[in-house]
Amino acid sequence: MQLHDLAPAPGSRKKNKRVGRGPGSGMGKTSTRGHKGLKARSGGSVRPGFEGGQMPIYRRLPKRGFTNIFKKQYAVLNISDLDRFDDGATIDVDVLRQVGLVKGKVDGAKLLGNGDTQKKFALKSILVSKTAKEKIESVGGSIE
Repeated sequence: MQLHDLAPAPGSRKKNKRVGRGPGSGMGKTSTRGHKGLKARSGGSVRPGFEGGQMPIYRRLPKRGFTNIFKKQYAVLNISDLDRFDDGATIDVDVLRQVGLVKGKVDGAKLLGNGDTQKKFALKSILVSKTAKEKIESVGGSIE
């Protein structure tokens, strides 16, 4: 077999529908758009959610709940995640972001007490749970 012998499998390639090319094509005159109406016009189409004049579902269903636009989003970490840092390291949100523990748009980080560590860390501007605080301070770490 040579490169010039290569061809697609039979039936895998289909020719495009060429509309508006005369009456002999079967797709001339109105070009498969029917007669008049919104969908026959150039650029004409119904908007998303339009149900032909029927009251659309997003208006039929009741509104529920409330979204607090001032809610803070925190990245959640565990003590076991901090083992990758050196002993005596100072850890803040920027350092966590560089390492890849914090991703996306967040307002801060919170440390939970899952796992153990024997290293001393200095945590800056990170929220800490009660159990995490006890574990970090028991090995000699500090929290600011």
